[in-house]
Amino acid sequence: MVLVKAKRDELLGPLSDVSGIIERRHTLPILSNVLIERLPGALSFLATDIEIQITSRGPVEPSGENRSVTVGARKLVDILRALPEGAELTLQQQDKRLQVKAGKSKFVLQTLPAEDFPRLAKPAGDVARFSLQQKQFRRQLGLVQYAMAQQDIRYYLNGLLMVVEDKTLKLVATDGHRLAYASMALDAKLPRQEVIVPRKTVLELGKLLADSDAEVRIEISATQAAFSFGNVELVSKLVDGKFPDYTRVIPVGHKNRLEIGRETLRQALLRAAILSNEKFRGVRWVLTDGSLKIVSSNTEQEEAEETLDVDYKGDPIDIGFNVNYLLDVLNNVTGSEVECRFGDAASSALLSFASEADFKYVVMPMRI
Repeated sequence: MVLVKAKRDELLGPLSDVSGIIERRHTLPILSNVLIERLPGALSFLATDIEIQITSRGPVEPSGENRSVTVGARKLVDILRALPEGAELTLQQQDKRLQVKAGKSKFVLQTLPAEDFPRLAKPAGDVARFSLQQKQFRRQLGLVQYAMAQQDIRYYLNGLLMVVEDKTLKLVATDGHRLAYASMALDAKLPRQEVIVPRKTVLELGKLLADSDAEVRIEISATQAAFSFGNVELVSKLVDGKFPDYTRVIPVGHKNRLEIGRETLRQALLRAAILSNEKFRGVRWVLTDGSLKIVSSNTEQEEAEETLDVDYKGDPIDIGFNVNYLLDVLNNVTGSEVECRFGDAASSALLSFASEADFKYVVMPMRI
């Protein structure tokens, strides 16, 4: 029974969209598979890891009755990538196997029953719905996502806080050592909704969203977040937990102010980082009138020192930071100038950029 006839790229594109979330080894074998469905006027690919579900529809318009099959996603992707561009393919069901034919090449893959494939249930209760340009949302995610925790025991930090309130969308990420905050205006006035989107979902969105004016439609409920754009729909469960109160973390009233070129500071930190301690990655900032000295050392008693002439007239400060936390923000937020505000050596520093009016970055000091 022929499932579909199509060109290689018509299948590889949507299959690649969904296969990123599939783990290579899974306790449930069917979760290593992709569900291929022939629907009226569309060929649909669906993958899930139980927490996230991605559906992508291909440009091909198959004919015939509705049919579905699940097959190993990675193997099918590898086969399609290995075939020449423009190759004509036939996918054909034979008993419990799927045959892939292209020219004189033939592959036979094992399948599992489509009716056993798990799907995320539709959420109940109130849903906040709004739309953004894909490039806008992708940029906002890029401003904060690097500050998310990785495999932290405080599981609620392994994700991104999304707060919808009135006509504002706020995104917050923190790993307990630094915090990134970005906000943007929405067209619609919405009831307050506060959810934590898992780290894996955020990273997958960063890969799939296009840098275009095309729309992404977002739906947030108490248990799920759904993102629809182009031919893709990504549905994700949410992290069940209480995110820290970010408003208490962002300092106000720091009177010591330093403005410096972003690239100048980034390059100085990159050089100083070479001789920083490999485990702790600490650098000292020594601020005096008109001068910023960046100092690093390691266990082999090697040292690096960078001195920059700056317009600084505040209190003398000697403060330590993890250099990776500083480089993360300077690498991900564009803008020619960065403003740094300090309290004292024991207080967190606040970084902001004139080019990003609604962005703030807080980094905790470290003892060196």
